[in-house]
Amino acid sequence: MHYATIKPRDIANGPGVRVSLFVSGCTHHCPGCFNAEAWDFDYGKPFDKAVVDELLTLLEPDYVKGLSLLGGEPFEPQNQAALVEFLRKMRERYPNKTVWCYSGYTLEQLWGESRARCEYTDEMLSMIDVLVDGRFVMEKKNIRLRFRGSENQRLIDLNKTRETGEIVLWDEKQ
Repeated sequence: MHYATIKPRDIANGPGVRVSLFVSGCTHHCPGCFNAEAWDFDYGKPFDKAVVDELLTLLEPDYVKGLSLLGGEPFEPQNQAALVEFLRKMRERYPNKTVWCYSGYTLEQLWGESRARCEYTDEMLSMIDVLVDGRFVMEKKNIRLRFRGSENQRLIDLNKTRETGEIVLWDEKQ
C-alpha cells in the first residue's frame, strides 16, 4: 500500500484534533474529488513500518482524539490488509482514541456483495467508530455540512450500529 499524505493535526475530518492518513488508490473516480491525485495506487510513498511507527507516535498526545482514514479509498481491497494490521496496533496502544473512516462505498456495500469486500473487511469495520460512507456527488455538494462533502454521505456510528443491528447515524452534537 502507498499513502498520499499524513496530517499530524487535522480538525476537518472528525471531531477534535486528529491524525489523518490519506491512503493512495481509488477506483470510484468521483467527479469533483478533492484528492484525485490519490486515485493512483502507486501515488505517494510506501506505507511501511517507519510510517506505522510515525503514526503511532503522532497519536500519542492526550489532545489527539483519534485517527481519520481517508483517500484515495481505504476500503479498496489492495489497502485493507495493511490498514487492518495498522489498526490492530493502534487499537492495542490507544484503545480510547476514535477511528473515523471515509469511504465511497456505502456500509451496505461493505456488508454485502461488492468489489470492496474481502477477507479483511469485517475486521476493519470492527475497529472503526464512525464511517462516513458514500461517494462524493458534486451535484449534492454542500459546504455547510459537518465532516462530509455532499448531502448523500452519511456519518454512521458503527458502535451503536453494531449494538442495535440497525444503521445508527452519528450524533452531530457530539
